[in-house]
Amino acid sequence: MERKQYFFFVIRELTSIFVAGYCLFLLFIISEISDGQENYTLLILSLKSPISLVLHFISLPFILYHTITWFNLTPKIMKLQIGEEIISEKLIVGLVYISWGILSLIIFWLILGV
Repeated sequence: MERKQYFFFVIRELTSIFVAGYCLFLLFIISEISDGQENYTLLILSLKSPISLVLHFISLPFILYHTITWFNLTPKIMKLQIGEEIISEKLIVGLVYISWGILSLIIFWLILGV
């Protein structure tokens, strides 16, 4: 059992590489957007290329795995207490996922302008 937990811990830590890489990619996008409309248009065209799509599809499961495992660790890292009562770990995890969902919907709404 210990080896299995260690294996999943190592996998989660290795997924940090994908998270860091995608953060750098997002910074690059911001840089390109700030350079003007022409660079932005070229960037959008390059994001539609097969290589870009494959890289995104490869990165997505690693980033989702990292996010989900990190969210599930939240109550172990952050013990919340109201008075003498300790808040349930399930409630904390549930609130984190609900917040993630709401923020995702807001970002989706802002991007698509729906």
